[in-house]
Amino acid sequence: MAVRQGSRHLRPGHHVELDCSPFRQIQAVDAGDVPVTPFAIDTAMEQIGAHAAELVTGGRTVIAIGGDHTVALPMLRAVTREHGPVALVHFDAHLDTWDTYFDAPITHGTIFRRAFEEKLLVEDHSVHIGIRGPLYDRADLADDAGFGFRTIRASDVDVMGVREAIGVITERTAGLPVYLSLDIDVLDPAFAPGTGTPESGGLTSRELLSVLRGLTGLHLVGGDVVEVAPAYDHAEITAIAAATVAYDLITLLARRR
Repeated sequence: MAVRQGSRHLRPGHHVELDCSPFRQIQAVDAGDVPVTPFAIDTAMEQIGAHAAELVTGGRTVIAIGGDHTVALPMLRAVTREHGPVALVHFDAHLDTWDTYFDAPITHGTIFRRAFEEKLLVEDHSVHIGIRGPLYDRADLADDAGFGFRTIRASDVDVMGVREAIGVITERTAGLPVYLSLDIDVLDPAFAPGTGTPESGGLTSRELLSVLRGLTGLHLVGGDVVEVAPAYDHAEITAIAAATVAYDLITLLARRR
């Protein structure tokens, strides 16, 4: 709801940077909320997956808005049933490839390990962008590399710049079907305070949008924009950022038509 509210600030007629009027090129609809149980995560995953599976048929592309990053797993399951394994482009402060989180195997911090184990990802073609902050253990990095991820840390962007980061992502995905998952905490807390696990030293809004707008060659088949926590937001800063990201993803889809 907060991202919907934030989207009211957009002027969606024409995207200047991408030189596209997306809603003249493609039909887009707000498909509403997914009713899920708050008491059983496995059941909630099934409910989200079933709803997504209905929506992605017939050549449609779904951009999910959350909410907890756990929604990416049922989204990936639904998308891969239509398109086969995908390359994952993952914007986040955190790897999200831990084995368990508080002894739970499916949480917002474990989803992409589960996705790898379920063979939802094309091995050695996925990439993390914006990773930063301390880890539980150095082995987290080794585990993640074993799942075939390339990592562009937030500090790497300082050195390589936006253009080179775009090049790495484009080469890594290599024309494959792509699922793009964006945790709003990829942004520095100055630009996205309304999130559950903020980390200092993140991307600026301009850096993030510049990278996204450079991904015009991606074969985008699904995605999500997640982890907006309205209770921690103020002046709709985070909600507006998330709404803008969603609009950019829609525009990227329109440019390919």
